[in-house]
Order: sequence, then C-alpha cells, then structure tokens
Amino acid sequence: MEKKQTIPFKNLRELIRDFSDEQKCIDFLVQHRWHGSPVCPYCNSNKWYSIENGKRFKCGNKECYKKYSVTVGTIFHGSHIPLSTWFPAVYLISAHKKGISSCQLARDLGICQKTAWFMSHRIRESLRTKESTFLKNMVEIDEVYIGGRVKNMSNKKRAAIKENGRVPEKSMVIGMIERDGELRLEVAPNELRESISPIVHKNVDKTASLMTDGEGSYITIGKHYTEHQSVNHKASEYVRDGFIHTNTIEGAFGLFRRSIIGVYHKMSPKHLSRYCDEIQYRYNSRQLKDNERFENLLGKMESRLTWKELTKDNGLISTAIIEPEINDTTTKIGKQGKKRVVCQILNGEVIATYPSIVAAEKATGIIKESISRVVRGLRNSSGGYQWKYV
Repeated sequence: MEKKQTIPFKNLRELIRDFSDEQKCIDFLVQHRWHGSPVCPYCNSNKWYSIENGKRFKCGNKECYKKYSVTVGTIFHGSHIPLSTWFPAVYLISAHKKGISSCQLARDLGICQKTAWFMSHRIRESLRTKESTFLKNMVEIDEVYIGGRVKNMSNKKRAAIKENGRVPEKSMVIGMIERDGELRLEVAPNELRESISPIVHKNVDKTASLMTDGEGSYITIGKHYTEHQSVNHKASEYVRDGFIHTNTIEGAFGLFRRSIIGVYHKMSPKHLSRYCDEIQYRYNSRQLKDNERFENLLGKMESRLTWKELTKDNGLISTAIIEPEINDTTTKIGKQGKKRVVCQILNGEVIATYPSIVAAEKATGIIKESISRVVRGLRNSSGGYQWKYV
C-alpha cells in the first residue's frame, strides 16, 4: 500500500499554484483519502474502474456497480464549487488564527457571500470532535457568556427592549483545558448554573485535579474529583502557590473573544457550537504549521452538511417554562409579603401560570417591572403577552 502524498506547498501562494487544475485536486484527494486506490463509499469494495477521464469511478462489485467520485461522503459532496476553490477556503479557515468571515472569504475567492458562508459551515462541521476522550491531570474550567450588551446596541434596539421588556439572551460556553493539553469548548443548553455539572462530568476524568475561580457551582462539582483548587478573582487573587490559577483557560477565552469582536462580530446560538469547534481545533493544532494543519483537516473531511440541515430550525428558540398550575392565589410569605400567582395570556388564552412575577421573569426573560405594570393596569402588554393575577 502506498503512503499518503506529502503536502507539496508551504503557503497560500504555492497552494494556488500547485492546485490550479481540477484534476490535480482530484488526484491529490484520491491519494490522500484512499492511498491511491479508490474504495467504493457505498459497499467498501476495492474493485473499481476509472471513468470520465479519471474524474469519477465505477464500483467493480457486481452487486453494486455504482458510480462515485472522490468527494462522495465528504465536505465537498454535491458541491458545484470546484476543488481548486475549496482547497484555498480550507487553508484560509484553518490558517487564520482568529478565523475569517464569510464576507472576506467571498472577496478572496471570488464567490458570493452566501456560498462562502455555506462552505465555512461545512468545513466547521468536519471539525466536530468525533471520538471524545476524558481530560486528565490538571484541568482548568471556566465559563464565558456570548451575546450583545444593551449599552452597545442602537437606540432603536434599546427602545424596543425597553418597550417589550425582554432581556437580551446570552449563550453560556463552558471551557475546559488540560494543562499542556487539549482544549474543549461546549455550549450549555441554558444560562443556569446547574447545566455546568453534566458538561464537566462528560469531559473530565474523575482522577483529574480541577482549577476554577470562586464560583459556587464549582464547589459542588469539585467534590466528585481527586482535587479542587480555586482562586478568588473578586479579591484580586489570580495565582496562588505558583500553580493554582485559571490563566490558561482565560488565554483561550481571549482568542475566542478576539474572534468575535474582530472577525465574526456576532455568533447566533443556532450555529455557536460550530464556531466553538473551529476555534477549539485551531487552538489544539497551534503547534502545527499551516500546511500540516491543512493536511490534518483533510483527514477529517468525511462528514457532510446539507443546506437543509444547516438552515432548519433546531429548536433553540426560547420558550416559556410552564410551571404547574397553583389553585391558591398566594404562596409562601417572604420578606416582601405575600407572592401572588400570575398567569401569562396570549390571544385571550392562558398559556402558562407562575407562582410569582419573579418566577415569570426567570422563565420568559421578560423583566419583572414590565410584567408588574401590566398586572397593575399601567400598560396593555409586555413581551407580546397580557398578564393578570389569578
């Protein structure tokens, strides 16, 4: 069996020179993916015939006889964009330290922005971690919140937020990094602190030593591991005893923030996990040269993302959490007196009931002051709903 073809170029200029012809790209992928001997992606037969002047192949298995190309089942599958354009796109996305936007990629490659955006997400899809292993030894953990700030929004958007009373949603990303090892970035399903624990247990081995900040949620998590040390950032403590710190994961988050602020500007919750996969891959392969990272990425190309899958609704639209209905008009008496049950009304129908206005705010994201004005008759609606005391 022949060895994989070595990468002949060292930079983008040489890549464009070496892969300017489509057949050269096909021959390179055949050599890289199948070691020069095509394998049918439908039946795994190694019997094949070359057709269409080497551009495609035909399976030699009598029970199959299907025609296929080297791009079947890869990120290039079904694309009308030539490989001579795909290769520079793969190189640019993998080589740029903070990524490259779809607008810039479109200008560099001479394609439309929509096509560049689709190509970018196809490449990011191939970077997803297929076989996850546990992080061991000394592991630093922290979280970062992704989302716009109200003070940075336009006057029109801030006025709409004030009118609707809806707090801008943010996405929580959990970062875990093994000292001198691998980085993991995983998007939490919500902003609740309870969602941190399952993600940590999924990625970190029980024998590991955890390094975190002073967040209370990590105290409970740390009881399940060999050791847990924390630093109190609120007291301006960042390093203790020379090794107790979270500076490594903070450095990785610094690159993450720079990618958002300087390149992407906005990451929607729907696609945030793919951006995390991209940034995670570049960080973990930072010791490789750009041409070596390109070759490594081609080794992960056997994954496919269709336009329908990319643009479908994946259920990340926030919905109200419906609490169990309570018949009593009062609940426990707190410091501020009796809490009254409030119901959420849409088109004249009660769609949810909450034990208090504070509970309604937590479930819907609509600020309690706006809900209070509605139930007191000072305004007609808040967040698109009517509100009444039960």
